[in-house]
Amino acid sequence: MISVGACVDLLVVVSVGVGVALAVRGRPTARGGHPPGRWLAGVVAAIYLNQVLFTVYVLRVHGGDPGFVARYLPAGWFDLANGAAMRALAGVFPAPRLLSWTVLRAQAVLELPFVILAYLCAARRLDPARARTLTAPPVLWAACIAWTVVFSLVEWGLPNPWTHADLALRAVSGILTPLAVGRWVRPAPDGDRGPATAGEVLLAVLSVAAIGALVLVVYDTALLYNLGHLPALLPAALAAALVMAGADRWSARLRKVPAGGPERGPAIGTVAAGLGSFVTVFFVPALPIRYALDLGTPWLTAAAAVLVAGVALVLALRQVARRACGDRRAWGVSLAAAAVGGTASTGLAWVPPPTYPEVRLLLAAGLFLGTTTVVAQAADRLVTSRIQKRRVTE
Repeated sequence: MISVGACVDLLVVVSVGVGVALAVRGRPTARGGHPPGRWLAGVVAAIYLNQVLFTVYVLRVHGGDPGFVARYLPAGWFDLANGAAMRALAGVFPAPRLLSWTVLRAQAVLELPFVILAYLCAARRLDPARARTLTAPPVLWAACIAWTVVFSLVEWGLPNPWTHADLALRAVSGILTPLAVGRWVRPAPDGDRGPATAGEVLLAVLSVAAIGALVLVVYDTALLYNLGHLPALLPAALAAALVMAGADRWSARLRKVPAGGPERGPAIGTVAAGLGSFVTVFFVPALPIRYALDLGTPWLTAAAAVLVAGVALVLALRQVARRACGDRRAWGVSLAAAAVGGTASTGLAWVPPPTYPEVRLLLAAGLFLGTTTVVAQAADRLVTSRIQKRRVTE
């Protein structure tokens, strides 16, 4: 008998070690192809098409009752969209029994490219150069292997008549996804630069938070087969899409101004560099750490997350230290204040009613990064003001 929890713990340890090593050695890659957002839109369309066909199958073949599969899975799955339009489509669809492949099969194939492409979309906004390192073959294959293994462990922990076929499909997806992404996806143009000023960092965080919200909507309504939730969540999804588009457009305007202007100080520079470092170090162990929250050892999961964050901070400090000048003590105090403020703000993530754990994690991350950025910018301005006053008095 395979212990899923022990395997997840082992995967966390291995993926963190591999992720850290590859992040330290990684270099941006130059390649052609289309942005990840275009491919992500295609994958999402395929996921929702499968949901429609699955609903047709259940309505026609099982009389609208998904119990034949729901009994094998936890609560919170299979809230079908069975309105008049869906029933009309089901009524005229030919040979509905041929749609049996929509039961868990498409999810097994499409979940990996969906999350990989979503991660690349987020990384592109936080640090385009770092995003290009994520599609280097060693990094991309390591992430796809780690994520496929953790998905497969979750499958194994929920045994059902489709398990073995789904494991085979996930293995195939784990091979095809890095091949396709590595060949046809261009994470970011070579000339793109990452956020430098406080405003650019805040816009990048806002855009990534919106991407996270859209990912959660797709997971709830499609990958968990809850197409019936879509009408209630559609306004939130549209709002997130508008926020993402607006933040990206505004950020593009700001980034036309050369980086390194007077607004940027060492503290905000560290925050910006830290985002890029974290998105690189976290890539490989991201999903193992996430699923270890439910299936693994809590202290080991926490230690892995702290180690990833610590390595990202060290890489950011080294990067900024090469350019930083002036009072290193003031720089350290500014970073400490920003970290304390950001950490304190995460308590607000527990105010809303409980939903999926990912909702709280996304809210906590957004609050931490937003508050940290604001405090770092304020500290930089305070330090700059004091330096200027000191020069005047001298």
